[in-house]
Amino acid sequence: MAMLVVYSSSSEEEGDSSVNTGRQQDGESSYPAKKPTFEQSTKTKLPVPHCVLNMFPDEIEAQTEDRSLHGGRMRSFKHEQGIWATYVYLPYKPEEEFMDILAELVSVAKCHGIELTPQEEFHVSLSQTVVLRHHWIQPFTQNLKADLAHCRRFKCSAEKLKVYCNAEKTRTFIGVEVSAGSNQLVEIIKVVDKTMTDFRLETFYKLLIVTAKEKQHYSMMLGDPSFHVSLAWCIGNVEAQINTFLKELQSIMDTQEDGPFTLSLNCVELRCRTGNKVFCFPLHCE
Repeated sequence: MAMLVVYSSSSEEEGDSSVNTGRQQDGESSYPAKKPTFEQSTKTKLPVPHCVLNMFPDEIEAQTEDRSLHGGRMRSFKHEQGIWATYVYLPYKPEEEFMDILAELVSVAKCHGIELTPQEEFHVSLSQTVVLRHHWIQPFTQNLKADLAHCRRFKCSAEKLKVYCNAEKTRTFIGVEVSAGSNQLVEIIKVVDKTMTDFRLETFYKLLIVTAKEKQHYSMMLGDPSFHVSLAWCIGNVEAQINTFLKELQSIMDTQEDGPFTLSLNCVELRCRTGNKVFCFPLHCE
């Protein structure tokens, strides 16, 4: 009669291990060697391929972020995948004379022990820096574009230096304060704040939008907003120290060969930066 071979379960094979050993000693054939189970074959984890790791550079960067690479600056909110830092602003294209004055301001501040770093770009902020999820970017910018459709071009000027410190007290700035055009900026901010409110984001001054008839009251609620163009910054809260020689810095602005320097902004478009993307919103001509 042909021999029937029955493959037992793993528990039975473990229990019969002594019997199998005995048969091998008698010269009889043993059962086939036990094959590794699926669980045993997957215990050792294989390394993740580099091509897969490179698909998520933001996540890796967040874990190894080095503040020294950003001049010591600290994020105002924690980095998360799919979250984009977003703000609205009016750009300023610097003139050659402006850059010469800025270099002189930085030099004088250094003589007083303050190491200032010039801004990489210059603008008037029209919103706080808020966070947008990636799938919100398109509807947010479309909403903002629609709300700005009726806004017209205007001009601003600034000539007085002022010291500012961010809300976290981690950075101090020297800026030049807007003197003419503030009323138009208030109107623009009301439009931007409406879009922020629609998306449940923080408005510039955390206030509700009011009607045009309450424009004067709105300005008072803003607490005399200081619209400005930031020129340079440094780490920490050194507002009091810079104020001790602010008059010396202002004299540089006021004693140019052609008279006091006035920073002029031709406000023809607003911009919205979200992550590494920049959206432009042209303002209408008169």
